[in-house]
Amino acid sequence: MSLQWTIVATFLYSEIALVILMMLPFISAQRWHSVFKSRLLKSLDRHSHIFFNIFVGILFLLVLDALREMKKYGGVAHEFPEQPLAQTAMHMKLFRAQRNFYIAGFALFLFLVLKRLVLLLSTQSTVTASYEAAIRQAKSASETAERLMKSNEKKDENEKNEKDEQQGKVIAQLQHELDQTKNELTKARKDLQAMKQQAESVTTEYDRLMKEHEKLQVNAAPS
Repeated sequence: MSLQWTIVATFLYSEIALVILMMLPFISAQRWHSVFKSRLLKSLDRHSHIFFNIFVGILFLLVLDALREMKKYGGVAHEFPEQPLAQTAMHMKLFRAQRNFYIAGFALFLFLVLKRLVLLLSTQSTVTASYEAAIRQAKSASETAERLMKSNEKKDENEKNEKDEQQGKVIAQLQHELDQTKNELTKARKDLQAMKQQAESVTTEYDRLMKEHEKLQVNAAPS
């Protein structure tokens, strides 16, 4: 195998290993995303599309070259029926051309698959991070709303207690004023009763004095 096809075969084996690694379930998309965002790969990210197009172009040219070799040796493989060594050599070259075609074709196919896998893993990592951030934000908003509700309930309860306390003070003051009014009314009734008794006593004394006065007038009249 020539040097160029050895490099392509090594590249193919590396692609297979990378695809297997990316398909492993215990390596999360976030881990791959952090690898893709590393300093080394991030420094190559600016010109990644150029490198991608170059690799695709090289692999595509190698596929075309392998196809050309297959056509070249496929037509002459059976032209030397009387020369078995030459026919064997042509079959070997045809086999190498077919092998190179499959190597280059699978390398090109897996290179496109790797690009798609990198894009999907990055997208999945971004979506997962956004989902987790939304969950945390929703949880924080829920906790904040719950705290506000508890604070409002506590505030309403305090206001209710203050209102009840104020109403209790007003009721106590009114009860005190009512008791004072009752006491004053009772005292006024007692004073009125005493004044009635005093008036009756004065009236009785007045009647008695009037009777004595009449008696005195009667006794004084014959003399």
